[in-house]
Amino acid sequence: MTSTDATRPPWAGIGLALPTIDAFGNGTPVVEAARAAEAAGLDHVWVPDHLLFHRPVLEAMTVLTTAAAVTERITVGTAILNPTLRPVTLLAKQLATVLALAPDRLLLGVGLGGEYEPEFRAVGIDRKERGRRLDAALDLLPRLLSGEAVKADGILPVDCDGLAPVPASGMPPVLVGGRSEAALRRAARVGDAYFPMWMDPADVATARDRLAELAAEHGRPAPGVCLVAFVNVCEDPAVGAEQAAEHIRRQYGMPFHLVEQWALIGSVSQIAQRVQEYRDAGVDGFSLSPAHPHPLTQIDGVAAVREALA
Repeated sequence: MTSTDATRPPWAGIGLALPTIDAFGNGTPVVEAARAAEAAGLDHVWVPDHLLFHRPVLEAMTVLTTAAAVTERITVGTAILNPTLRPVTLLAKQLATVLALAPDRLLLGVGLGGEYEPEFRAVGIDRKERGRRLDAALDLLPRLLSGEAVKADGILPVDCDGLAPVPASGMPPVLVGGRSEAALRRAARVGDAYFPMWMDPADVATARDRLAELAAEHGRPAPGVCLVAFVNVCEDPAVGAEQAAEHIRRQYGMPFHLVEQWALIGSVSQIAQRVQEYRDAGVDGFSLSPAHPHPLTQIDGVAAVREALA
């Protein structure tokens, strides 16, 4: 990364996805992981978001608040929150609460929430409307987090007299997920950063060029880039690949070969080399999700990757 410390974006560096999804039936040690990530010198911890999923999963905003409360320095973020699953006023209140507990330590990664139909059905939302609902939420959240009295009709009706207290910093940095043209347009319109997963460095470089074009149409600077990737730091890549394959099968119900090319598997030096290729393509920060039956054992390895890149 070429930016100086003064201009370093808050999503820059190496972060860890907290183990909120119990893929292997070994529990969800999110408090231990958040504290260990901070002690290891990582830059941020990230929380995925699902209401229902293939395996038991914790609620994202509760975990995010917990991570903020049990740490002091590390940035906390969502990777990636699906705002369409929550009333937008409630989400604004939750975000304001996290910022009260951890001022200037919140990153709001948002997206459409994948294709898992049962969680949309559980909250009575038509999955086909999620794009419109997300855009409406991203327009309303800055107003709500400013304490403004908001009355709005449309797909997300709001009648709020004004939230209090409100964070002094207002809206946290917004990182927009997805790989489609619509996602790029959304990131260019309102995002501080673009937040994809399952992309190789060449695709990232192409997306950055497109983001710059689209952002210029809105008179905005090009958003930065933060990447979500699965990681298995190991001495034997064959064993690491087996563990990652089982993780993906359990967590997503899909075969590993569909996403294997984007997983970061190998020794510290091998993964650091892969990460550097992404950095050379313009990625500022990384949310690395351990694809391992015991995610706490991956924290030192991820920290070693960060140190190797430093």
